[in-house]
Amino acid sequence: MVWNEKAECMSREEKEKLQIKLLKEAIEKAYNNVPFYKKRFDEAGVGPEDLQSLEDIEKFPFTTKADLRETYPFGMFAVPEDEIVEIHSTSGTTGKPTVSGYTKKDLDIWAEVTARAIDMAGGTKKDRIQNCYGYGLFTGGLGIHHGGYKLGATVIPISAGNTKRQIEIMKDFQSTILTCTPSYALYLAESIEKEGISIEELGLKSGIFGAEMWTEEMRDELENRLGITAVNIYGLTELMGPGVANECMVKKGLHIADDHFYPEIIDSKTKETLPEGEKGELVLTTLTREGMPVIRFRTKDITSLNYDKCDCGRTTVRMSRITGRTDDMLKVRGVIVFPSQIERAILKIEGLTPNYQIIVTRPEYLDEIEVQVEATPSLFSDEMKEMEAIERKIANKIHKEIGLRVNVSLVESESLPRSEGKAVRVIDKRNFD
Repeated sequence: MVWNEKAECMSREEKEKLQIKLLKEAIEKAYNNVPFYKKRFDEAGVGPEDLQSLEDIEKFPFTTKADLRETYPFGMFAVPEDEIVEIHSTSGTTGKPTVSGYTKKDLDIWAEVTARAIDMAGGTKKDRIQNCYGYGLFTGGLGIHHGGYKLGATVIPISAGNTKRQIEIMKDFQSTILTCTPSYALYLAESIEKEGISIEELGLKSGIFGAEMWTEEMRDELENRLGITAVNIYGLTELMGPGVANECMVKKGLHIADDHFYPEIIDSKTKETLPEGEKGELVLTTLTREGMPVIRFRTKDITSLNYDKCDCGRTTVRMSRITGRTDDMLKVRGVIVFPSQIERAILKIEGLTPNYQIIVTRPEYLDEIEVQVEATPSLFSDEMKEMEAIERKIANKIHKEIGLRVNVSLVESESLPRSEGKAVRVIDKRNFD
């Protein structure tokens, strides 16, 4: 079953005709209604009349998170403020927040793309969605809520936190779909096991996990421990929120809602557009957004695009699983390292939990990486000699993944911090001053 067959299964030729029409409208709206874009386009010597083909989008300048911060709070809005009916924002933990404004039509679009996402996870109006994404300025909770409502499913708006209550509701209400970050899903799985509840007592069938990077190995862990099918959702506050892309049950890439978001892949250094299939930085343009059109937004997420028809029947372009971000990759002794590489190595070894922390230091002139990994209680109670052997095994696996020697410390189960939102995996203690 496909939620919107016309949009999700149209031919590539039809899609490209639609995209060029919508791109022209988006560029015109941005140029005529957002002073930031008029100034930026004029400086680059381009205007709406320069967009005659999809390839012409490359003539237009990029938009960055820094640009959105400079126009804080409402400088990117393209409609009068009385037409904005909902506002969301990033946390601002790494600088001034970025703000996202929505008209009624924008909320309809957001509901549409998140309904598609839930449908891809096997959701129907008969399902009960336990929505553990945070409600409020964060887009996760209300994004899924809008989509669940559109789909006709029953939404349980429990939000993040209060894990004991989460499990009680999950069991009593027989929730069928779980939505949250993968790290919180893992914490829920641990807590369910600790309560002595078997997964057979729960009604869960699938999980829609996002808002942070996770690996195939983490998927296996969550599916085994929760007895579900786990799929990946993708979105950004700057573009709209969750629902920009989502995996279907085939699990071979995330379907981008490309009738609403136009994707490109660029080389993050040269800024040149890369051909289909090559890995690079994802750039997205909103095609239908009224309140806040965003042109060529540099997401910093590293992925690739696949235009082949999926086995599920959808023809929407698919992006591969995010393998890292240009701003969260670590450069250690001249080598680029992504936390996901270390996670992949850890989860290949039995007796370890998927909870870990990467600590980067520079005690003198050379960078050092320490990886702290939680062991299961049975492993942690083994003799010191056995634990040292496991630590060497982990270090060797990580060395094969990243090409660097690291120090590994096995720590007691549940000793690393847990998060009800995004997990903090990296602590970089180097002083670059």
